[in-house]
Amino acid sequence: MNAIPLASGGALRLTGPMTGAVVVCMNGGVARSVPGDWSPSIEWLVARLAPEFPEVGFAEVRYRIKSWREMESLITDARAAVAAVRGFGAQRLALMGFSAGGGAGLACAAREGIDEIIALAPWIPDRMDLSGLAGVRVCVFHGSRDGGRLGFVGVHPNHSLAGVARLREAGADATHTVIRGAVHGIAVRPFGHIIPLPRAREWLALIRDEIARFASDAD
Repeated sequence: MNAIPLASGGALRLTGPMTGAVVVCMNGGVARSVPGDWSPSIEWLVARLAPEFPEVGFAEVRYRIKSWREMESLITDARAAVAAVRGFGAQRLALMGFSAGGGAGLACAAREGIDEIIALAPWIPDRMDLSGLAGVRVCVFHGSRDGGRLGFVGVHPNHSLAGVARLREAGADATHTVIRGAVHGIAVRPFGHIIPLPRAREWLALIRDEIARFASDAD
């Protein structure tokens, strides 16, 4: 599948139609400033969601630099992806972001007027301004074993719970669901092969329900 270059210098990979309801999908990040790549967690999800929702398009973002220390860079790439997808003819957009991509999705939604966010184990910086998200639907899903346990560097679910409290104070329609036994992420890619992590199917079921709701609202 060929990557489409973005105006920001990032890239976009498309699955399904881009002229109706579209989900823009964003990767997480690491501490070091390293070149962006495709998220195994997002890729695993899209491979299963796209056949179930042929009427919904999925646009995966590859950042220029995938570092959570460079949040503004992630947000710029996300906004460039939104602009590109709108240019293709998308009528309704949702953002689905993993880890730092969840925070980038929130910031992007506030700046781009998007009213649907699916945040997977999101990192929401304390300094992030959430005041522009009043009325936005935010569904947060988080693994109970996240937060540096079992050798996985991650985000503790209490962090996103505090973020949801801030979102509600800002007027967002925000929910927080903990997935028992799940770690930070849904899949990994050792030696080039995608392998689902514990409770991947539970993640998928919750996200499927939210995509189904998003798709039905487009009718």
